[in-house]
Amino acid sequence: MKPKKSFGQNFLTSGKAVFEIIKAGNIQKEEVILEIGPGKGALTEKILETGAKLIAIEKDKDLIPFLEEKFQKELKNKQLILLREDILNIDLNKFLKKELKVQNYKLIANIPYYITGAIIEKFLSSSQKPSKIVLLVQKEVAERIVARDKKESILSLAVKLYGNPRLIYKVSAGSFFPKPKVDSAVLEIDIKNKEINKKIEEKYFKIVKSAFAHKRKVMLSNLKNEFQNTDWKKLFEKLKLDKKVRAENLNTETFLKIAENI
Repeated sequence: MKPKKSFGQNFLTSGKAVFEIIKAGNIQKEEVILEIGPGKGALTEKILETGAKLIAIEKDKDLIPFLEEKFQKELKNKQLILLREDILNIDLNKFLKKELKVQNYKLIANIPYYITGAIIEKFLSSSQKPSKIVLLVQKEVAERIVARDKKESILSLAVKLYGNPRLIYKVSAGSFFPKPKVDSAVLEIDIKNKEINKKIEEKYFKIVKSAFAHKRKVMLSNLKNEFQNTDWKKLFEKLKLDKKVRAENLNTETFLKIAENI
């Protein structure tokens, strides 16, 4: 099976990388795992060896026969459910809760770089969130999400609202076939159990996006342009915020406090 550029396929060939993904997933026997893009099944095989029940979603119709042959035993005993679907087109609530009767699950996958943001957004904003997410993503994206340089971004603040991200392991470009132009990293996100008020959630994202609207401007100027009816000077004083602070220097908790006060 040759990888297809149109699907962003880079088959994982490193046993060490697979080991680190499985380790980060802390997979228990009988629990449900969702895998996106199993490819040739390198990660799929090791997930199944843990005794977990696996739902694998593959968009490429040409890979389905290969996977059906490779995992015919697991398909027969229903340890593995293999579906030909595009994950971005699936209604997670209907798919997991109503069709598969799944309440709790973990998302563990080596995903195409070009849909990383879409996948993270889909699962974190869903009412059917996983308890843990472990993804093999572009290294620079993982570093941005964990704010490795101590500077937050819209992406990192979005992820941290719902979970606690950690960069687990760096994976070199040579660990894939074909070899991509950039290195990758295993990203783990432990999902928070705390429910967020929907109105506060909406305000949070509006504030975060506005705060980063013009990077050269301080955060206060950006917010004044977007929320003209709010007395930002008074609010900054109440929350003891520096008027010259930039959005990248504030954490999730601070943005939540702002959202709760407007």
